Amino acid sequence: MDKTDKKNMKRELKGRTPEQQKVIKYFYGVSGCLKKGMKDEEYESMVMARVKGTDFKQKALDKLGVDESQVNEVAPIHFEGYWLPDDEKDKNKVRVRQGKDKIRTSAYQISWIFFSSTQIYVYQYTFHMDEEGKRERTEEYFYKDVTNFSTVSSTVETKISKVNCRGNITDKRINVDKNEFAIIVPGDKFSCAMDQNEYTERVIQGMKAKLREKKG
Repeated sequence: MDKTDKKNMKRELKGRTPEQQKVIKYFYGVSGCLKKGMKDEEYESMVMARVKGTDFKQKALDKLGVDESQVNEVAPIHFEGYWLPDDEKDKNKVRVRQGKDKIRTSAYQISWIFFSSTQIYVYQYTFHMDEEGKRERTEEYFYKDVTNFSTVSSTVETKISKVNCRGNITDKRINVDKNEFAIIVPGDKFSCAMDQNEYTERVIQGMKAKLREKKG
């Protein structure tokens, strides 16, 4: 990168909180020649502190305007994970870092799903670690309108930037594998970032079984 790009990084830091500046430097890989920058584990801890700092299940119920006793057809389900959008415009707002264990981004997404006897209620909260931006979304679907519950594995090309101890910045294009859960309805789908594990595989199979029961 040239000097203009270095100035861009300084401009990104301007007006940000100390924590946000630390996050931005983490995604640029900024470090001194004699000392390393923030480690992946430290960033992970910062993200988890944000997640644990809010009762998102209760927040979801409040936003949806339902009581948990009304949505007990199936035990509530939640998905969460680092978020990387497919849309190029949105993707440019999300920073990416390739760690030793996995890809991390500057955006994290939490989704809660509730089930009544006739409807599915969805709440989603996406927040950014490098700025104050957040997005909340709620949806309600009748079982009869849901075509399918599915997992979507895709590869997205994105850019990572790195600064060495001399202040030189280099860009690299990488392919990132990501997993999402999706509620499919005619003409649309509701996607949720998720870490694929035993829990998500189990609950998705349970949701599919419930959908077959309701549509049968």
